[in-house]
Amino acid sequence: MSTIASQLQVDHLTKVYERGEVLALRDVSLHVDRGEFLILIGLSGSGKSTLLRCMNRLIEPTSGKVYLDGIDVTAARGIQLRHVRRKIGMVFQQFNLVKRSSVLTNVLAGRLGYTPALRSMVGRFSKEDIRRAKESLERVGLSEKMYVRADQLSGGQQQRVGIARAIMQDPEVMFADEPVSALDPATSNSILQYLEQMKKDGVTVICALHFLSLARRYGTRILALKDGQIVFEGLPKEIDAAKFKEIYGEDAEEVEIR
Repeated sequence: MSTIASQLQVDHLTKVYERGEVLALRDVSLHVDRGEFLILIGLSGSGKSTLLRCMNRLIEPTSGKVYLDGIDVTAARGIQLRHVRRKIGMVFQQFNLVKRSSVLTNVLAGRLGYTPALRSMVGRFSKEDIRRAKESLERVGLSEKMYVRADQLSGGQQQRVGIARAIMQDPEVMFADEPVSALDPATSNSILQYLEQMKKDGVTVICALHFLSLARRYGTRILALKDGQIVFEGLPKEIDAAKFKEIYGEDAEEVEIR
């Protein structure tokens, strides 16, 4: 698909759950250019998480296509899918860490896509991978926690481990699914600043958020979903009070995160 200019292209993506009873995505099409910080907003259940997970094949779309650098992600299988997933980092709402393992071990999991299966099963990583993991932890300010169990960290610290793990992939695109929903305002800003730094380092960031104030502060472009459909696409400054009510409902109140 050499005609596709954007780094990430989604064409007519639809996702139906539960034997056709829940239509989570409805014919969604979008493009993301290299180096963007695209933020997805919308109510819970609007389709943000489903869209992210369809784009990296954590769940299978019902129909439609996703292209990354011209490669059909939706058609990829086996080794090709593994190679595609190497390019896509993922930060999860609930951190998705192995709670009983050390911080360092969790970060090293970011290299599983590059490590032979037998070595990864027994937790054998190269000296270079260990060096890089320590470097990633230093980058997110957690060097002193590398041998601590993940479940002994605060929520903000666990999310920083998740970011360090994603950095280990050398991703070209970073997906973040509600990465600050369980965090306080100060910690929320620090997490988004780490993602913003990745953008400055050349990584394309696509982040789902609830708070419009954070979307305005960090996003280069905003895409709003409602009932599985795109209802707005544009610059952060273009979302006025009327557009906010259209996205979130007439009774919604905008909450500022400072």
